[in-house]
Amino acid sequence: MKKGFGNLIKQAQKLQEQMARVQEEAGNKIVEASAGGGMVTVEVNGRHEVISVKIEPEVVDPSDVEMLQDLIQAAVNEGIRRAQEMMKEEVGKVTGGLSIPGLDVNM
Repeated sequence: MKKGFGNLIKQAQKLQEQMARVQEEAGNKIVEASAGGGMVTVEVNGRHEVISVKIEPEVVDPSDVEMLQDLIQAAVNEGIRRAQEMMKEEVGKVTGGLSIPGLDVNM
């Protein structure tokens, strides 16, 4: 019985190491999202950090700053959603789609 438990612990440690590697690699991947038909584009990495924001000049209207703010917010939120989805996919490759209690794939 002890031998089986030892193997289980080793498998868990191996899975933990794989997960750490996958999260590190996924953290460096970048997803792109845009709003307003491409008027605002953001890049977000797997750690949910905004890497870049690109704004087309024609969307910059001093009399309608609120619209630009809304477009930036929408693009960032979509970028974060895509980064979360990418992370879930990468983690799913290791876990086989199993839900593991205590594993935060959203980092």
